[in-house]
Amino acid sequence: MVGLPARGKSLIAQKIVRYLKWLSINAKSFNVGSYRRADTPQPTAEFFSMGNTQGERLRRAAAEAAVSDMLKWFGEGGGHVGVLDATNSTKARRAWIKQQCESKGYECLFVESRCDDEDLVLSNVLSVKTSSPDYVGQDPEDAVRDFMERIRNYEKVYQSIDNDEELTYVKLINVGSQVTINAVANYLQTRIIYFTMNLHITPRSIWLSRHGESEFNVQGKIGGDANLSERGYAYARALPELVAKSVGSNKVTCWTSTMKRTIQTAAHLEYPKKEWKALDELDAGVCDGLTYEEIEQRYPEDFRARDDDKYNYRYHGGESYRDVVIRLEPIIMEMERGENIMVVTHQAVLRCIYAYFMNVPQDQSPWMEIPLHTMIKLTPRAYGTQEERFRAEIPAVSTFRAKYASSQMGATTTVDEAAFVPAPALQTVHESALLPEGYKANGLAESIAANGSAVMGE
Repeated sequence: MVGLPARGKSLIAQKIVRYLKWLSINAKSFNVGSYRRADTPQPTAEFFSMGNTQGERLRRAAAEAAVSDMLKWFGEGGGHVGVLDATNSTKARRAWIKQQCESKGYECLFVESRCDDEDLVLSNVLSVKTSSPDYVGQDPEDAVRDFMERIRNYEKVYQSIDNDEELTYVKLINVGSQVTINAVANYLQTRIIYFTMNLHITPRSIWLSRHGESEFNVQGKIGGDANLSERGYAYARALPELVAKSVGSNKVTCWTSTMKRTIQTAAHLEYPKKEWKALDELDAGVCDGLTYEEIEQRYPEDFRARDDDKYNYRYHGGESYRDVVIRLEPIIMEMERGENIMVVTHQAVLRCIYAYFMNVPQDQSPWMEIPLHTMIKLTPRAYGTQEERFRAEIPAVSTFRAKYASSQMGATTTVDEAAFVPAPALQTVHESALLPEGYKANGLAESIAANGSAVMGE
């Protein structure tokens, strides 16, 4: 990454890692600030002054440690894409990074975020008081004042990427309103650049909700295109008030699948609506309309095989969770490009979307319980995604089935009994999603095999 402070570098870095891991690419972010905090946890702006030789020495040591760990991770940890997250504000620093990586046979792609929009920069600075580890426990006004001084120190030496550096790079100017691309070398770099072109750093939130309880939910059946139950309709009527408590006066667009139960659930929401075929529930193939007990009786080997590897198992004539992730990629691109969005969809689809924003590993995402009649608010931040939950006081069945259990569907639960242990309020990235043997996701695996490990230069 390249850019001045408060230009969204860490947010972009964590989104790149999150996106690649969601697509089964082993990616990891190496934040130089985290290394620096080991010796200097809460420095003042003076630490970042170019005349502070001690500060310069410690910052250089942190960068060297981060690069060293990244190169080691490539060689010993099976890494494919490492994101070096720091300012990398000078040509000399970028030349050193390039030399270090290329000496080990790794390619570099530099991503620069430039922003001259004063309102947006100020908004990012103000978020520092609540999200940056450098200012934990400090007075918010003092934190903002110090951070602005830190920015001024960096501005004195900052050098934007220039063609004379002979780098592969993408330059995002004013949140992607202008994009410059130079010397792209392979498919994986192209894919990453395309993703970054869809990003913005404007503060926003995403609201997620399953459809209200359906007639099939009550009967314990999966799939289908059933209508809502009476309690499901009650949730649909209660949803506008539930949403209003969280959304306030913000403008919101509502997305649903093309299935009746999601459209019926969103019917009373007075927001612009859009139906997406890609948001339809996971296709259960020959098992559509059956209960889990019936599936176990008719297809016992498949029932067990799905529990053994639920993410990759594909129903006969239907889909796997991996298939759903692939068809959801355009949805994720639109969510990253958009602003405030409310999504009313289905359990498997929400698991995949939630896993993307909260960095839930693939082997865990299909087993998350996403209860009915509950709205989830996700707010992306530079250092993680903040989560809030809003429950409607309307009972619903539990559609959750534990691993290797025959059937636990159909029992009515109260709202408080719809047990689900959410991710921490501010989720940090996981580092374990490895590329499965033999898997090819939209050509990404082929690109890695052909081009070797790719590096995102700081």
